[in-house]
Amino acid sequence: MIVVFDTNVVLDLLLDRLPFSEVSEVLFNQIEQGVLPAMLCATTLTTIHYLASKMVGNIAARAHIRDLLSLFEIAPVTRAVLEQALNSPLTDFEDAVLAESAWQAGATVIITRNPKDFMGGSLSVYQPQEWLNVRQING
Repeated sequence: MIVVFDTNVVLDLLLDRLPFSEVSEVLFNQIEQGVLPAMLCATTLTTIHYLASKMVGNIAARAHIRDLLSLFEIAPVTRAVLEQALNSPLTDFEDAVLAESAWQAGATVIITRNPKDFMGGSLSVYQPQEWLNVRQING
């Protein structure tokens, strides 16, 4: 099972947005330990770089991107992804692109703090703590 992280979960950790960063840290630790196969959508990286460069400068932003690339596989955004996203039942195009990119890359789960944004799509959707609870129950 491969999960894809929504941008907000990554930003929670990078910006230390309490209390959300605590559960994001647990998830990132699972990725580092190799027990949680995870992806990011290519657009997540561009969004994070844009926001981080405004806050911490280009050099530090690029360092964050390098760190993320060392942990995550990347779900590409192709023409097919964009075309399918246009026809998605998801009303927000950015969310539809993330979901379609994840699906086409083989992910089965989206982890987000905004599950309602992904309802009606083809992937299972969990909030970070909810995902940890499910994983703990199912081992």
